[in-house]
Amino acid sequence: MLTDFRLDYAGVREILRGPEVRALVDGVAAEVAASARAMVPDGVPVLVRAYTTDRGAASVVIAHPRGMALQAKHGVLTRAAGAARLEVKEWGAR
Repeated sequence: MLTDFRLDYAGVREILRGPEVRALVDGVAAEVAASARAMVPDGVPVLVRAYTTDRGAASVVIAHPRGMALQAKHGVLTRAAGAARLEVKEWGAR
């Protein structure tokens, strides 16, 4: 029976900032971007930006004046994230 459990915060932080997590995040971001590119007209750029906060992260954006409209009207990024098996929630929802 488990009688004592201590979370190694420094170890978890090291893993989340490590190369394995970075590779996983970058791969999924590339998958989302590829799916989004297939849904937007030719010439509309879809960009991936990798960054690190307390963990590896990436953003995918439609870098075009019509980008917000494409998301609002057709849900391009939401659908692309869903195709990559990501769970999409309303901002602030738990």
